[in-house]
Amino acid sequence: MQVKDVMTRGAECVKPSSSLQEAAQKMKNLGVGPLPVCGDNDRLVGMITDRDITVWAVAEGCDIKTTTVKDVMTPDVVYCLEDQDVQEAARQMKDNQIRRLVVLNGDKRLVGILSLGDLAVETGDWNLAGDTLETVSQPF
Repeated sequence: MQVKDVMTRGAECVKPSSSLQEAAQKMKNLGVGPLPVCGDNDRLVGMITDRDITVWAVAEGCDIKTTTVKDVMTPDVVYCLEDQDVQEAARQMKDNQIRRLVVLNGDKRLVGILSLGDLAVETGDWNLAGDTLETVSQPF
């Protein structure tokens, strides 16, 4: 089974130049915690999470209206390709202890997100999902 068969499509991204307030508003509207950060042509350049905004930026006293996404995003993002095997993607999640994996197409453009929930519900493989969750949840 390939990632494209189970991933959540229609992932939205935020621009690196967007303010943290704009990113937080988008997260609120979409009901998500992580947002891919895309530059030109939907090319992935980073990831920002609600934790980045609340724990890092707010704790540092950053002004959410003027501080940009690029100032707090994580630039090195683990991703998989849409035609990759689901087992291999789950292994990447385990190895990097991440609960969501950005999915790119062959042109390296954002096409979706693969979550632990996708592994559980869409694959029907409860062992794969459970094993991945257990590994991801262990402390480094």
